[in-house]
Amino acid sequence: MTTEQDAPSAASPRIASEEAAAAAASRGVRAIVIRLPPSVHGDGDHGFVPLLIGIARAKGLSVYAGEGGNLWAAVHRLDAARLYRLALEKGKAGIRYHGVAEEGVRFREIAEVISRRLNVPVVSKSPEEAAVHFGWIAYFAAMDNLASSKRTREELGWKGADIDRPVYFGG
Repeated sequence: MTTEQDAPSAASPRIASEEAAAAAASRGVRAIVIRLPPSVHGDGDHGFVPLLIGIARAKGLSVYAGEGGNLWAAVHRLDAARLYRLALEKGKAGIRYHGVAEEGVRFREIAEVISRRLNVPVVSKSPEEAAVHFGWIAYFAAMDNLASSKRTREELGWKGADIDRPVYFGG
């Protein structure tokens, strides 16, 4: 599980921006890093969750690979916006904050919400079958992406909501 204290790995796409923020903070600039998970969702969203919904709608079933135990961190974009405001108001220079409302949602739970909302079956497939089902997003659907926002919640008093929102499903 990634925490706010963890430095990004050398392979991380965010390392350059975090290093720039740290350098600015060392010169007295009130630089703050806010990390958001890959799954940022919200009304009008065209990202990860809506892609999964679109696939389930088109294929008539909601799928997860194996036991569906891979974990996803997520945040609603309005919760992320609230975090940015709180960081500006209360954040400390040189600190990393995590915009993670849902620290570890099992992919199976995501598939079950989609299944319930679309009234389609939820099905477990082998990793190979799931890769075919999901197409180009199969790599992302199969990965673990677990993160904590404990320090962010404690220091800023921030919290978020979940993905089970009617607007994704035409409601």
